[in-house]
Amino acid sequence: MSIKTYEEIMQLRELGRVHAGIIAKLREATKPGVTTNELEALACKLCEEVGVNPVFKGYKPKGAPRPYPCALCVAPNNIVVHGIATELSYTLQEGDIIGLDLGVERDGLIIDAGVTVPVGEIDADAQRLLRVTQEALMKGIEQARPGNHVGDIGYAIEEHVRSEGYGLVRDLCGHGVGHAVHEEPQIPNYGEKGTGEELVPGMVLAIEPMVNEGSGAVDFGRDWYTVTTRDGSRSAHFEHDIAVTDGKPIILTLP
Repeated sequence: MSIKTYEEIMQLRELGRVHAGIIAKLREATKPGVTTNELEALACKLCEEVGVNPVFKGYKPKGAPRPYPCALCVAPNNIVVHGIATELSYTLQEGDIIGLDLGVERDGLIIDAGVTVPVGEIDADAQRLLRVTQEALMKGIEQARPGNHVGDIGYAIEEHVRSEGYGLVRDLCGHGVGHAVHEEPQIPNYGEKGTGEELVPGMVLAIEPMVNEGSGAVDFGRDWYTVTTRDGSRSAHFEHDIAVTDGKPIILTLP
């Protein structure tokens, strides 16, 4: 576990604003007829323009057979997370939803956050899926207070997702972030109140519920990275980085 100083948290908050600006431009560009390759190229261009490094490109998680080849993780429709834009080469269609997940680094500090966005007009079921996933994220963030535990975050997320009748992905989780892409502790999207590591001021956490219209079961692709829903249902993913403080958590990845 890495505890960040006040100065580092303020630097991460500024970097979070920069990240949010990039995501806003990617969201604006996400339209029918646009390809995932084009979104990847735009992400790289935007990172260069604002002077940040895209940390996913070339990142090699422990056990991975190869580094991740793109700056942007894309996740259209039944892809949960980590789709490779240049290998999918997918052309967005009216009514799709697509996850956009980006990590950036500046001066040795890292921000990692993502959203799921509509492509053109989406149906009511897709709108509800996105809304509920966002609500679950905010309920988890609300629990990120000193004296609470990792399990309190997961419990709040799981209770909301289950109450709305959706499947919750349990094979992937949130994590610490800031000095590295992935730090301890892991932040599951399920849990029991009062269990897991105690939260203390200075922790910086990436909280990221992944919610499926069908069951929560997923498959990992042959490319090692792409995760899909086992039943082919659509999936949504929203992620914020937050800092635990003496009071309410600070959401670092807001504009």
